[in-house]
Amino acid sequence: MLARYGESLMGVFGTPQRVLVRGSGSTVWDADGKEYLDLLAGIAVNALGHAHPLITSVVTSQLATLGHVSNFFTSPTQIALAERLLELAQAPAGSRVFFANSGTEANEAAFKLARRNAGGDGAPRRTRIVALENAFHGRSMGALALTWKQAYREPFEPLPGGVEWVPAGDVEALRAAVDETVAAVFIEPVQGEAGVRGYDDGYLTAAREITRAAGALLVFDEVQTGIGRTGSWFASEGVLPDAMTLAKGLGGGFPIGALVTFGPEASSLLAAGQHGTTFGGNPVATAAALATLHAIDSGDLLAHVRRVGAEAADALRALDVVREVRQYGLLIGFDLADEIAPAAVAAALDAGFIINAPGPRTLRLAPPLNIAGEQLRRFTDALPTIYRTALERTAKENA
Repeated sequence: MLARYGESLMGVFGTPQRVLVRGSGSTVWDADGKEYLDLLAGIAVNALGHAHPLITSVVTSQLATLGHVSNFFTSPTQIALAERLLELAQAPAGSRVFFANSGTEANEAAFKLARRNAGGDGAPRRTRIVALENAFHGRSMGALALTWKQAYREPFEPLPGGVEWVPAGDVEALRAAVDETVAAVFIEPVQGEAGVRGYDDGYLTAAREITRAAGALLVFDEVQTGIGRTGSWFASEGVLPDAMTLAKGLGGGFPIGALVTFGPEASSLLAAGQHGTTFGGNPVATAAALATLHAIDSGDLLAHVRRVGAEAADALRALDVVREVRQYGLLIGFDLADEIAPAAVAAALDAGFIINAPGPRTLRLAPPLNIAGEQLRRFTDALPTIYRTALERTAKENA
């Protein structure tokens, strides 16, 4: 099947590591029948693991009733999900939701929202957008323009202009960059692709104060961190932005993204006909998202995420092969003693664990929110052996 993949699919993802055919909870199986503990959850997408009975039932029922309507119409699930998200975000009156199909699309909508905060009528034109170094916001042209890594951007330049970057977490650098010519500031509350890196206490609050004083929009990209991933509904909880983007875990494995705008001013920037999507907010996706939110809430999974995430972080810190651990609920990044992270991913896969390497010595875990503590302990117990295997393979390759 991998040979057929190479002959029929575009090579933008490289060669797949395995052909996966079945999943249940936090476990998946490949085409050869081998079992793996999924500690990546489709990169923080499968919030409730695989084949969750509630999501399976709800999606099946919705498909049997109404699968898709155009955006000339709406559906009860679309309205109910928008209301629920506004409630969870503690959004003020006048706030609104736009539904898309992915995090990239949600950030693309946020980019256009920022462009609409353009000033004028005697005020300075707002032509600049500020993002953070090491940020990742997606791969469509607008979202890519916000993404820091030059290797991602360079092949597709010229990109939409006006984007500047400041060092992540540096309040004074942000303050110096943001004035009345800035339309928006984009911030991931935790930078996942950078190796799971947050900021000192007070940084998001300072960003709110700085942007409000300058009249710039504050946009939180919660695509990876939202919907319980960090042990709260949103990692930015306590700081109210002008806009927030969501995706990944929102649909529990079903594709959906969202742009949430806070208050009537931000919510009125995009008018009828200025943005849209064919599949965004379709009945099946919104039903899946409602089921995901219900399961997280009714299962008290936020407390579970905080508890088992802290336990896993403590177990990692106790290992000699680990140098640093950064843990936000069940979004965990940790640095190895040697730059062998890609080899460790391969060794872990051979040992039956799916993990990810966002850097040469950094590994990332983003398992299902309902994973058992015992399952995480299986990985931390196995990590020293995985490390030694990766070290030996790397030494052979470099010999």
